[in-house]
Amino acid sequence: MTGKNFFLIVVGPTGVGKTAIAHELARLTDGEIVSADSRLFYRMMDIGTAKPTAEMRREIRYHLIDILNPDEIYTCKRFEIDARRTVEEILARDKLPLVVGGSGLYVRALTAGIFDGPNAQPALRERLWEEARTRGGQWLWKRLQTIDPSKAAQTEPTNIVRLVRALEVYEITGKPMSELEASARPFARSHLRIGLSRQRHELYALIDTRVDEMMSQGLLEEVKALIEKGYGRSQVLRRSLGYREMLEYLDGKLSLDRAVALIKRNTRRFAKRQMTWFRKESDILWLDITGEMDPHPVARTILNLFEQKAGGVDLH
Repeated sequence: MTGKNFFLIVVGPTGVGKTAIAHELARLTDGEIVSADSRLFYRMMDIGTAKPTAEMRREIRYHLIDILNPDEIYTCKRFEIDARRTVEEILARDKLPLVVGGSGLYVRALTAGIFDGPNAQPALRERLWEEARTRGGQWLWKRLQTIDPSKAAQTEPTNIVRLVRALEVYEITGKPMSELEASARPFARSHLRIGLSRQRHELYALIDTRVDEMMSQGLLEEVKALIEKGYGRSQVLRRSLGYREMLEYLDGKLSLDRAVALIKRNTRRFAKRQMTWFRKESDILWLDITGEMDPHPVARTILNLFEQKAGGVDLH
């Protein structure tokens, strides 16, 4: 049983253990996993995104993974539509939908909805990105604060992608993005959102270890293969952790050791930003799993919490 209209969301920073824990949850409940990770959408980007293995995907059904090529654009609105449809289909099969990811904006699009914004205008977007490169994110953020203080308050000055989009929407529509977002419609399904966290020293150690594993698994070779397939100039690649640093190494801008060190540093910083985002969300039930490397007991704890939320429905 699924608990009628309920579904489960598992969020947390990169490296915390979401993938293994969600997989165990799906195994225990005969559930299906819906990815809310903005890089798992892309084919051929496997090692650098820590994508679930082929064996895992044979055992459990995963959705919204490998649906795009690395040069394709995937908007939050499209994710909202696709993810809601997928959750409904899983519920219709009397299974538990498990939405898993570290992309807070995509999770918010699923649950709270997002406005149907204007299509990107390449020339305008390129101008804004050039301003970001020459003047910096803080300058873009101050512009956004002037025209849309509410949106600026929700956006970090380092999040160039979101700043560019908010300024782009304003220039195209003449309306603040926060005003347009007010038209979003919440998803008519109840959910429990679980947040996974670890003490910082442990999380950072896990991130460093994972980067070393990615390198030993062939991250550099994966990037070379993507270049050979014509994706070397893809903005998705150049804005993705691990891939952009490997590209800079291959461009002769960094030594390999320096590139690996930057992947670790940038991933740690990204994890910190993720936690900042999620801590602002009021409906997340947090579990500190510091010291626990076995996904099974964590999955059991989450399952018990979900059964309480779903009105005592037995999900075993």
